[in-house]
Amino acid sequence: MAETEFDIIIIGSGPGGYVTAIRAAQLGFKTAIIEREHLGGICLNWGCIPTKALLRSAEIYHYMQQAKDYGLSAEKVGFDAKAVVARSRAVSGRLNMGVGGLLKKNKVQVIWGEAKLGKMGEVIVANPTKVPMQPQHAPPRGTLGAGTYKAKHTIIATGARPRVLPGLEPDGKLVWTYFEAMVPPAMPKSLLVVGSGAIGIEFASFYHSMGVDVTVVEIVDQIMPVEDAEIAKIAQKQLERNPEMR
Repeated sequence: MAETEFDIIIIGSGPGGYVTAIRAAQLGFKTAIIEREHLGGICLNWGCIPTKALLRSAEIYHYMQQAKDYGLSAEKVGFDAKAVVARSRAVSGRLNMGVGGLLKKNKVQVIWGEAKLGKMGEVIVANPTKVPMQPQHAPPRGTLGAGTYKAKHTIIATGARPRVLPGLEPDGKLVWTYFEAMVPPAMPKSLLVVGSGAIGIEFASFYHSMGVDVTVVEIVDQIMPVEDAEIAKIAQKQLERNPEMR
């Protein structure tokens, strides 16, 4: 019979959730973690990690274009957008499997589904209703599914969601969220990035490096508004040196 009672249940397997689960298990707590979509959460699957892989490809492409500056030669430099995306997804996939391995090694029970809080000390898990962004990595072996679970302590680590602006509702074609921006079937001729925080500037840098005409829109008077003003000013000057970046 499947185990349904735990010392700690964590809802959400992103960096906050899975690290907490592993540490709790190491401290001797009987621990479970609930995930409905991707082990490792947004950061590992559709955020920090795959974005950095895209930026690395763009960086190498930029260096190849500037080969002469390094005393090298490279002719007919180009890129395959599908291959660039495939590499990014592969990097994410390896780390996704790594998280599953760490949870198994530390004897953390994975429960697959959507969680909601019931009465005191109770977590109810149902089959996922949200359609996951593809590709989705398979849940690790030995996961539990829908059911009612009990825990002495419950930790909520469900992360964040893309913000939808009125009049700019994403359709997956002309209006993207970061999900679609990470898996472009081809490079667009131009791109408008709404917001100049870390995510916006990363995407602007990637697409600009791949030859896209990029415009960044920001409501406040500096880009990267949560960063140091001096650093933000330097970054803006650097970006504006490129005629295709506004």
